[in-house]
Amino acid sequence: MAQRLHLVFGGELVSPDSTQFRDADKIHIVGMFPDYDSAYVAWKAEAQRTVDDAHTRYFIAHLHRLRDEELTASAAQAG
Repeated sequence: MAQRLHLVFGGELVSPDSTQFRDADKIHIVGMFPDYDSAYVAWKAEAQRTVDDAHTRYFIAHLHRLRDEELTASAAQAG
């Protein structure tokens, strides 16, 4: 079975309706997780911890999708 890595990260946004971070140097990297379920648990804990701050948001990045895109691009370039 293929590994499905996920990254959980977040921080203060420029505004609550954007996804642009106020200061990229202060992005909080929660961690890397081997599957979506464990990433979701970590994301939910951080989201709940910061629920009173409308400018702070956490995200789950599906790193396995980036890796899959690289494999697809490599295969297309080889042909």
